[in-house]
Amino acid sequence: MAEEIIIRTENLTKCYGDFKAVDGLNLEIRKGEVFGLLGPNGAGKTTTILMLLGLTEPTQGGAWINGHDCTRNPMAVKSFVSYLPDNVGFYDDMTGRENLRLTGRLNGLEGDALESRIASLGGRVGLSGAIDNKVGTYSRGMRQRLGIADVLIKDPGVVILDEPTLGIDPQGIEELLQLIKELSVKDGRTVVISSHLLHQMQKICDRVGIFVQGRLLAFGPLETLWEQVSGQQGQLLELTVEPDDSRLKELLNQLADVEEISREQTIYTLKLKKDIRRELVDTLVGHGYTISHLRMRQGDLDDIYRLYFKQEGVV
Repeated sequence: MAEEIIIRTENLTKCYGDFKAVDGLNLEIRKGEVFGLLGPNGAGKTTTILMLLGLTEPTQGGAWINGHDCTRNPMAVKSFVSYLPDNVGFYDDMTGRENLRLTGRLNGLEGDALESRIASLGGRVGLSGAIDNKVGTYSRGMRQRLGIADVLIKDPGVVILDEPTLGIDPQGIEELLQLIKELSVKDGRTVVISSHLLHQMQKICDRVGIFVQGRLLAFGPLETLWEQVSGQQGQLLELTVEPDDSRLKELLNQLADVEEISREQTIYTLKLKKDIRRELVDTLVGHGYTISHLRMRQGDLDDIYRLYFKQEGVV
């Protein structure tokens, strides 16, 4: 059975004068996946989100969520989607519980059902002990946890998060990422995350779309992105070895499955037919070499970005 497409865009474009913030975006996001809208600041991620939410109209093209046109029927979209902006606003002089109660009432919830949901969500996001403290005393990480609870109050099918981990300490980031992943795995919700922090997003995203200057550079599962951007098949291995002598390259060339060898300063890059790290290490150590750096390059979103900007002459 084909996987259900819950979010779809066709030639989605937004212009501000002569500037194209989003340029011909064609995108399909599946029900229940975690999808990353990834790219540097100014790439068009937030503008895309605003069009999905019906908060700004596209110049061309369109977007649909759960079958509803995001421009023509924004109220139906809003009833199905919850959004956590990058700087979520709460009433600081109210407690976490009072803020959640206000959101619940705005979404038509009342009485015991609302109070039970607040208690359940407070526990789920790890705020049970602080739910009755004023939000003005919360750390950035606690506010983001409260934000997750806030977007879940109305039990949405789609959750959109804009830069959710900014300004949070490392432990808080790991806990928040785990919580976000659970929204998909345990709840079956579709989660769309906008972020420029590539190394964090590759931990939880099922698929990603990489944005640069309003355009979709690459799109799909992480393992396919390198080939899309580089146009290369095979795998690339970075290697730094001591001593760096004339015999080293001869040994590397003798290894089966090594297609090409290039060098930049002290780092060798080997293009491989398959992963031969074990064989490579055994060979070099057996000949008295010390390996100080060994890393497969594909699958790392930061590498994909570095390659793209290098090709564009930015770096």
